[in-house]
Amino acid sequence: MASMVCELLWISYNITMDSSIPFQCDNKAAIHIIENPVFHEHRKHLDIDCHIVRDRFKSGFILPHHISTQHQVADLFTKALSAPQFTRLVFKLGMLSHAPT
Repeated sequence: MASMVCELLWISYNITMDSSIPFQCDNKAAIHIIENPVFHEHRKHLDIDCHIVRDRFKSGFILPHHISTQHQVADLFTKALSAPQFTRLVFKLGMLSHAPT
């Protein structure tokens, strides 16, 4: 998530953003860590990345939304999916096969 926020920051230097940037995340724990100001000892390895994301959340730059894993289009590029799930997400992206038949 921190790398995504850094990319959005880089883009925002060239494009004026009038409102928060919504993004979809299928990890409820990550969203909870961003929104919860309490920081626990066992999460020290997340310290720098978490602060980058949390600071941008508090400033209103980003707005995380939970989305179920079944609807997370980014999984097409990061996970091995079943054939029906793959087909559903490819259709959701609007990709069409133009292979000769």
